[in-house]
Amino acid sequence: MTAALQFEALHRSGEELMARASRLAGGLYALGLREGDVVAVLLRNCEQFVGIVHAARVAGIYYCPINWHFTAAEVGFLLQDSGAKALVAHGDLLDAAAAALPTGLPLLAVGPSRQSAAIDYEAWLARSADYAGPAVAPRGHMAYTSGTTGKPKGVLRAPIPLAQLAERQAQILRVVEATFGIRPGCRALLPAPLYHSAPGVFVQNGLQYAELFVLLPRFDPEAVLAAIATYRIDVAYLVPIMFVRLLRLPAEVRARYDLSSLRFIGSTGAPCPPEVKRALIEWLGPVVHETYASSEAGMITAIDSHEALAHPGSAGRPVEGAQIRILDEAGRDCLVRTPGLIYVRQPAYPDFTYRGNDEARRAIERDGLISLGDIGYLDEQGYLYVCDRASDMVISGGVNIYPAEIENELMRYPGVADCAVFGVPDAEYGERLHAVVEPAAGETLTPEALIGWLRQHLSGFKVPRSIAIATLPRDDNGKIAKRRLREAHWVGQSRRV
Repeated sequence: MTAALQFEALHRSGEELMARASRLAGGLYALGLREGDVVAVLLRNCEQFVGIVHAARVAGIYYCPINWHFTAAEVGFLLQDSGAKALVAHGDLLDAAAAALPTGLPLLAVGPSRQSAAIDYEAWLARSADYAGPAVAPRGHMAYTSGTTGKPKGVLRAPIPLAQLAERQAQILRVVEATFGIRPGCRALLPAPLYHSAPGVFVQNGLQYAELFVLLPRFDPEAVLAAIATYRIDVAYLVPIMFVRLLRLPAEVRARYDLSSLRFIGSTGAPCPPEVKRALIEWLGPVVHETYASSEAGMITAIDSHEALAHPGSAGRPVEGAQIRILDEAGRDCLVRTPGLIYVRQPAYPDFTYRGNDEARRAIERDGLISLGDIGYLDEQGYLYVCDRASDMVISGGVNIYPAEIENELMRYPGVADCAVFGVPDAEYGERLHAVVEPAAGETLTPEALIGWLRQHLSGFKVPRSIAIATLPRDDNGKIAKRRLREAHWVGQSRRV
């Protein structure tokens, strides 16, 4: 099955999408792209992006999605590092990145562009022939991730041999059904940017198995409710900040829409505060599911609404044979409920490397499992709890402090919309805790009241010594830009921790 696409007023059947994808694959083949090559994508959510996802399967090429908010220099780095053989971009984004575009790179422009070398995408597609190259192993996205340190690295997953394709796809489908709710015949909704890794997994599988795939140009809380009601959506991908914004909608707005078709909301990318998840479940019923995942490892755990209420804060238990170990700094297994580095493996997915950086890939592996620097623990029943990223850990006076625990407590305070806790320089302790708290609309918060609240619920060393009340900076996917918050305090310092 190939899903039909609904994007704003545009509707295309699965057959129409595949016909366009075959011509796209043929056009890229004519440009010289062969199996295993890379096409870069600098597009907002649009029909053309969906076509590239399909064409990557047909032609056996990787597509490298680029965050269209990046600077020209950042775009240029990814184009060079990925080894892209062509770039498909919205015309205005192509113009913005012009100074960093590699010489001779074929440029396909969706919409007007001032670049003399740019080829009009739709006209080019119309005159391209269907793909007539050899049968190839399908490919997907090559996501870029910073991992734990250093410059972004391209996650290059090995292809599945054609002889194993049916068996391995069935195994992967079991993983995505458990974690994202995608199954044959579903009606799927995606309001998140396609260039992010998890939405990329959602769209790649949704296009293969759904009856209808509804893509929104951007997240808007009421537009999400309207789409669910209009298209009888049963599975959607959302992230925690979207939950918060949906919950902020007035009761009368929420009541306008029939959401009874919804059976599964899949979420990953950032841990969901237990109180936020509980509020969403109270509104929508037991449809909220969370997974612990990464671009490198794939989906590792799953937890449904009933389990989440019984195990608040957990990311769930392993799915489809996934392995989890919690190791201390010496590589020894940690005791139950003792935090350590999370090491995982999902056997449903082929292995990966970082493009051009096998050494970095080897550095994160131990005994066949990989770690991206996340800190967590397992409970007696095998439920995983993610405390924090190792890179977010604050060491104050020699004590390791994980900000996620403090952030979860702050989220319980009435009137808090969101928050971030991080380390700032301190002459005595090396680092001290600082928090930035964003109030909900119409709410007034004070640092003194928040500190008093935290002292009632946390040990004294976990209470931030300073709290600022402010609007939080965010990346375009809604995640808090904690790095920007932290770096503002470390300017001019000779150290970063």
